[in-house]
Amino acid sequence: MNYNTINYYEDSGITTIKLNRQDRFNAFNSEMRSELLGALNYASKDDNCRVIVLTAEGKAFSAGQDLKDIEGEVDFVDILKNEYNPLIKCMRELSKPIIGRINGVAAGAGCSIALACDFIVADFKASFVEAFVSIGLVLDSGSSYFLPRLVGSARAFELATMGNKLTAEQALDWGMINRCVPSESLDDEVQKIALYYANAPTKAIGMMKKMLNDSLHANLNEVLEYETKFQEIAGKTHDFSEGVNAFLEKRKPNFKGN
Repeated sequence: MNYNTINYYEDSGITTIKLNRQDRFNAFNSEMRSELLGALNYASKDDNCRVIVLTAEGKAFSAGQDLKDIEGEVDFVDILKNEYNPLIKCMRELSKPIIGRINGVAAGAGCSIALACDFIVADFKASFVEAFVSIGLVLDSGSSYFLPRLVGSARAFELATMGNKLTAEQALDWGMINRCVPSESLDDEVQKIALYYANAPTKAIGMMKKMLNDSLHANLNEVLEYETKFQEIAGKTHDFSEGVNAFLEKRKPNFKGN
């Protein structure tokens, strides 16, 4: 796999994808959207991949859309329907956990992509900015879905319409992210979490991800049906048998992810 705008590597069940347009603060152009989507699709089918770490090279996570890439008349319908939207859908439907390692500013679509991750660890120096309003645009790439669910409608409205820069510490306090750590601890914290998921029952976690996503649109009866359906599947996995045996034998389970 040869990429121009991202870096991709896998080690011990952990797949790391790094945005790599440092000269543009990792702002998205069409090529980077395409390469990131392709990398995520590849990881989803890779049996060696148990967890994905999505991060970036350089000082920024992503400045959002590269405005130099859309100079002149812009076909937003094409860009969103054919590029950003499939990327966000892929992230949410991917059956493996995605850890967002947010190393710097995540603005505009970069903020949306950060929020689409399952578990977010941010550098204390990082920030989140819904920058769309500053150029007269509306939220896109899923931000109008993620924001109110994470921080509530009042704070979502404020962030969307005022374009405030939210520090990582504030994002943690508001429930937008999972961890906020000093720069020198970022890699260790991400590695600790990634290793947990790399050794966890991957199939069960993938089903729980889908259940939690679907529960946002389901009533209690539907949720109970989901739980019954997926528990039946989980109960037939190697990892369930291994988990029970490990408990009875008073040892740490050796999950295989299936």
